[in-house]
Amino acid sequence: MNGAVDLPLDRADLTFAASGDALVSRTILPSGVRVLSERVPGVRSATIGFWFGVGSRDETGLLPGPSGHAASFGSTHFLEHLLFKGTAQRTAFDIAIAFDAVGGEHNALTAKEQTCYYAKVQDRDLTMATEVLADMVTSSLLDSTEFENERGVILEELAMAEDDPADVVNERFFAAVLGDHPIARPIGGNRDTINAATRDAVWQHYRASYRPQDLVVSAAGAVDHARLVADVERSLAAGGWPMTNAVAPVARRGIDSAQLTGVSGIVTARRPIEQAHVVIGAPSLRAGDDARITMGVLNSVLGGGMSSRLFQEVREKRGLAYSVYSFAAGYSDTGVFGMYGACAPQKARSVAGIMIDQLRTLASDGITHDELARAVGQLSGGSALALEDSDTRMTRLGRSELSTGEFVDLDETLRRLALVTADDVRDLAAEIAAQPLTIAAVGAVDDDVFSGLL
Repeated sequence: MNGAVDLPLDRADLTFAASGDALVSRTILPSGVRVLSERVPGVRSATIGFWFGVGSRDETGLLPGPSGHAASFGSTHFLEHLLFKGTAQRTAFDIAIAFDAVGGEHNALTAKEQTCYYAKVQDRDLTMATEVLADMVTSSLLDSTEFENERGVILEELAMAEDDPADVVNERFFAAVLGDHPIARPIGGNRDTINAATRDAVWQHYRASYRPQDLVVSAAGAVDHARLVADVERSLAAGGWPMTNAVAPVARRGIDSAQLTGVSGIVTARRPIEQAHVVIGAPSLRAGDDARITMGVLNSVLGGGMSSRLFQEVREKRGLAYSVYSFAAGYSDTGVFGMYGACAPQKARSVAGIMIDQLRTLASDGITHDELARAVGQLSGGSALALEDSDTRMTRLGRSELSTGEFVDLDETLRRLALVTADDVRDLAAEIAAQPLTIAAVGAVDDDVFSGLL
């Protein structure tokens, strides 16, 4: 394949070769369901995902219906749990043993902009996996008893996250940087919103968000595309979805940059724990930004591995922390860049100061040619190794269809990486460093610890 391949929503059928002799196919059914596959030679397994372009950012905060009297944040994640709890055809146990009996894996994820139900099986069991996942997404009962049981499970999950200072500091960081943007909200909601959720409200959310025109099915590995399309169409029809109506797929999200209301500064949450967890950063690139490949190089040099500047300066040279790294998260209309470190509370100011200094030095002085070559090598090798797994290929297909509208294979990724220059990295670092930074910290620290660093 030469260059990225666009995935227009008005073209029903596409087939093209990708790197490594893979064959990518896409079919848009009359109902609006999109089915994508990547056939990979020489493998005996396949991973399939049922994707919906709805995530925590799409929750209104109000129960559907005329009253609109209670919060519904966290309902997308709540629904993800409930779809494993049984349909008219299968109990929760039936769903579990369907995959256990063939040595398969199945799970789901709720993100800020997508939800995915997925399974990995031997090629001979792909039809079964398709049928079970289709049954779940079309015909879940959302039984009232199961609803209450799962409410308790989710409350325990939230409590577990609240006990994890790394989770807490990241939530505080997102809230501070992104303000009232819906991406800033926790995916799982909070104790109050989960306690306020009702079965009827989640049911309405289910029926409004899970329609044929919302669904993307992606599969990778030992996949025959024609058979996959037939299995998907038959299984969804068996669940009662109208598959013959002429409906266009839903449009992808807008990509205009959001106007953020976050306030830079220092945000701390005091906890009597052994370490201080610190995140420092600022708003950054959207998921579809042309500079995202440069961001990968910047992140690699600054905090992406054991040879990165943060790891060397904070851990290797000074022994101030065990865990230190940088990260970037991009969404349709916004993104964040951050640096994370966990250390003894009395070292928190030093670690924060080094992180800020390293970002600013990168912005002013740039990177060396050796660092650039090392980062490109790290990202190239990591990309190639990740694609040994059909899970990664399935996810790439689903996110390409839902988010960016283009498919980028390994060869194109390597070509784009090779075009990144040291000046590109310096300029991007300067853009980040020029913004007001936010420091978020959790532990036996307060705002005064970081006074003057910004």
